[in-house]
Order: sequence, then C-alpha cells, then structure tokens
Amino acid sequence: MGEELIDGTDREILDLLREDARRTLSDIATRVTLSTAAVKRRIDRLQKIGVILGFTVQVDQAKLGWGIEAFVELRFAGTTRVAEIVQTTTRMPETQAVFTIAGDPDALVWLRVRDLAHLQNTIDAIRRSHRVTGTRTLIVLDSWTSGELRSDR
Repeated sequence: MGEELIDGTDREILDLLREDARRTLSDIATRVTLSTAAVKRRIDRLQKIGVILGFTVQVDQAKLGWGIEAFVELRFAGTTRVAEIVQTTTRMPETQAVFTIAGDPDALVWLRVRDLAHLQNTIDAIRRSHRVTGTRTLIVLDSWTSGELRSDR
C-alpha cells in the first residue's frame, strides 16, 4: 500500500527509527541531510498514512522473570471460525502474539512464561478449549530479530 508513497529518504528515516525510536529529529536530520522540520513533516506523514504504527519500548522479559519463550502450534475443529481461533489465547497474559496461518496447523501462538511448569499449565489451559483438537510446542533456545546486532555470535 505505502510502497509508492515513500522514497529512499523515508526508508532511511524508518531504518534510523527502527534502530532507536528515541533518536532525536536533529540527529535524523543530520544523517539524511534534511532540516529538522522536514524530517518531522516526513515522520508525521508516515504516521498519517499508516506506515509508522507507533513507537514502542523493547523489554527484556527474562529480567522480569518471564525467560522462557515457546511457540505452540494449534489445530482446531474444521468448523472453527478464525475469530474463535484468535480468541482462544489472546486473553492469556502469556500470549505475545497469535498468528492464524494457512495449512496445518491452524494457528501459531508465541508465549512467554516463567518456567517449564508455567508453560505446561498454559498449554493445559489452551487444550481445555473445546475447539482445540491438537497442539505441538516448540521451546525457543535463542533468538535473533532483524536489525539486531549480537556480539556473542
């Protein structure tokens, strides 16, 4: 949608904000060789057209006691509506995201839990949904996200 609405400078601004959403307008302006006012106008426009959805903080969940991540594949009865699939886990505090997907399985749920007992209790709660016909759990050992630099690799 926004592909034709943004140019190379907009992409540079987005990359800089992805690196550090708290970066100052003047710092961005220096890096993209525009005035601070021009950068602000571009960021405002990117928000208005829906390219920038918001600004957020990244939290180290492990330091808050939620150090285990897992993905749970969910299978549902064939008559289950997509809205029901999503609602199965979105009210759980352990749920980070729910992805409905084509094929088998029907959904992938990203969870964060304190320990393995907490994970088991969470999976048991998911399985109690009368529409869930099967689960498979994948525990995350390590992770990497786009734009992240890891010095320990």
